[in-house]
Amino acid sequence: QVQLVESGGGLVQPGGSLRLSCAASGFTFSNYAMSWVRQAPGKGLEWLSDINSSDGSTYYTDSVKGRFTISRDNAKNTLYLQMNSLKPEDTAVYYCNLEKRGFQYWGQGTQVTVSS
Repeated sequence: QVQLVESGGGLVQPGGSLRLSCAASGFTFSNYAMSWVRQAPGKGLEWLSDINSSDGSTYYTDSVKGRFTISRDNAKNTLYLQMNSLKPEDTAVYYCNLEKRGFQYWGQGTQVTVSS
């Protein structure tokens, strides 16, 4: 079955960096686009970024463009999110997401807290 396991979150000061990872299993990772989504305290889900499967094209929401970089290693079945210049408003639980045959799959999430 599909499994997505995020890691790499933590507490970081404003202006700092983190790299999130999402280990995928149970499907042919290289065949599917993947996404990162976050949920800040008391708010709804916010889509952040996509990376497609064919040519690695990437897409970002405006609030993270230029600061976050999505990437994938198909040999390791792993999705990444490099986050730089972090701001307190980036505090959230971060999830990787797969849409496969009309179903949405989510990991358990990893907490990112940006605070001095």
